[in-house]
Amino acid sequence: MAEQLKIKLSVANRVYPLTIAPSQEEGLRKAAKKIEAMIGQFEQNYSVRDKQDVLAMCALQFASQVEQKTIDKASVSEEVEEKLNALDQLLQKHLSA
Repeated sequence: MAEQLKIKLSVANRVYPLTIAPSQEEGLRKAAKKIEAMIGQFEQNYSVRDKQDVLAMCALQFASQVEQKTIDKASVSEEVEEKLNALDQLLQKHLSA
């Protein structure tokens, strides 16, 4: 079994002990920092009394970013496929001439 690493991450004034693969550490620490920064922004810009509300807003923000990237990627893939089909038709036209 691969070596596991024990770390503690602080999110919304709570400490979470985690046992992870060493390759996950950087990503988790960066994610925790982004969450903390977003919490600070929400608390500064909105009158939020409950940390759970702030965390829900953070979750919604991150989830919407993931979904938007998926939508954007699908759109780009569709555009690339259309261009490849057009190029293929052009090549077929020139090859059959």
